Amino acid sequence: MVAGRSVPTYKLVGTLLCTWLGSGTLLAGAGLAARVGLSELWLAAGAWVGIVIVFFLAAKVRRIAQYTVPDILELRYNKYARILGTIVIVIAYTTIVGYQFRGGGFVLNLIADIPEWQGVLLTAGFIIAFTAFAGMLSIVSVDIINGAIITVAVIIAVPLVYFNLGGSEYLTTELDPQLFSLLGGHSWIWVMGVFFPTFLLLLGESNMYQKFYSAKSEKAAKNAVMLWVVGTIVIETAIASLAIIAFSHFNSLDPGSLMHLAVADSERIILHTARFATEVGIPLAGGLLLICAAVAIITSTGNSFLLTPSTNLTRDIYQRFVNPKASEKRIIFFQRLMVLVLGVVAWLLLTQFRTILDMAFTAYTMVGAGLTPALLAAFLWKRVTTAGGVASIATGMGVTILITIINSFGNEPLIPYDYIVLPAAGLSILVLIVVSLLTPPDPKEKWGKFYEEEKVELGDVL
Repeated sequence: MVAGRSVPTYKLVGTLLCTWLGSGTLLAGAGLAARVGLSELWLAAGAWVGIVIVFFLAAKVRRIAQYTVPDILELRYNKYARILGTIVIVIAYTTIVGYQFRGGGFVLNLIADIPEWQGVLLTAGFIIAFTAFAGMLSIVSVDIINGAIITVAVIIAVPLVYFNLGGSEYLTTELDPQLFSLLGGHSWIWVMGVFFPTFLLLLGESNMYQKFYSAKSEKAAKNAVMLWVVGTIVIETAIASLAIIAFSHFNSLDPGSLMHLAVADSERIILHTARFATEVGIPLAGGLLLICAAVAIITSTGNSFLLTPSTNLTRDIYQRFVNPKASEKRIIFFQRLMVLVLGVVAWLLLTQFRTILDMAFTAYTMVGAGLTPALLAAFLWKRVTTAGGVASIATGMGVTILITIINSFGNEPLIPYDYIVLPAAGLSILVLIVVSLLTPPDPKEKWGKFYEEEKVELGDVL
């Protein structure tokens, strides 16, 4: 679950980067950038700001020394917070795993002409098997390779495409200037709708906390966060830029051409660029490297987001309530079984959404509204009460599920997916504050551990 709490900084950076950069970035984010331009980076910027805030929490989280986020919720609130938090994570993370499967289907269809549904099944089988047998230790090791491939492939591709298509002259004469504006023609309400899902998701991201518990020291956790934010900004900006430039070219081609890419297929732009790499000035080897980066992004995110909810079900439900005296062998067997079950559920969830972007916004909001307010309050607000925390989790989760169900009935969603975070998170935070202020303060033994002074060791100073 936590790799023996021995992961050094360089491995932690790699696995944090690879976990965050999934199909949500490669497909949904790139597709949005292709359609609206650099204003798509408001979606990415939510994570960047979240990472900066996480820098100040990383050592404290590592010091609490738990295995999962629901561990923290029970420590600060009660067992009901643990159960609700586990449900939130399982629903959100299996949704995220589901669109990694779809991303794998896109890749296999592209490079081997395998029908997309078969590609989804093959991807699901691989990710489930690897996660079940690898665990955290192997995942963080493989992610060093994945992180290097992703970084090199994207950074090489952008300048090659840019100069091959004509450089600054191409941008000024062929592309709509609005693609490079701050808002891209949208309102600030839209900006908040795309900013807050990633911002709140990252602050409550269980994968991140579980990886902090894996760090060999508090210093390693904080150093990893500093490098993580730099890597995320560089790579997500490069992917958005590549998507905008490449899509403008492929979309302008004759619709009857094999290389033409319609707006409806914009989520495939990075993979399409890799497939027709030489058309936009990328050597064949560069196109292959870009395909490898896509595979690395999809599999690494799928592995991590499958490992976390299986850990939650194992530790927070099975070990906590069903079999507290279970042996380590029994625990590992149960977790592997949960990996299989959740993998199947993730595959089934694919049928409930029209696009990867819709799935991403729903999953992000589930965590951001259902988990993040209560989790942050545990570290930042002494006055939050047990009742307030539990009510907040239930409200955020309930509102997100209700909106998603209502949206699934019509041809068009009642509330667009890029806005659902506003009512869900808004009500969750409001309930957290109101209920906490209306109920008696918790005793110090409930919140004291979250505010202990950080111990500075001689080794850290040197």
